[in-house]
Amino acid sequence: MVNNIKIPVRTCIGCKNKKPKKEMIRIIRTPQGNIEVDETGKKSGRGTYLCYNIECLNMAIRKKILNKSLKQDIPLPILDELRRLFKKYI
Repeated sequence: MVNNIKIPVRTCIGCKNKKPKKEMIRIIRTPQGNIEVDETGKKSGRGTYLCYNIECLNMAIRKKILNKSLKQDIPLPILDELRRLFKKYI
């Protein structure tokens, strides 16, 4: 008998490719309005997913997809911090 384990799939907001959830970075807006990288994938808040590719993050920022996805304008200092954090995960 074969185990049919369903692997959660998410879509990158930058390149629109679908990948398993574990192969992506989750960025959330917490209930307090803070923007964070969710390492566990289980934090409370509105989340969005990006590939482990800095170009996907840059595209999401440039086209304001990240703002729309998190339903909040993201201040420039937070975007810079997000880029630094993102490079750490890659």
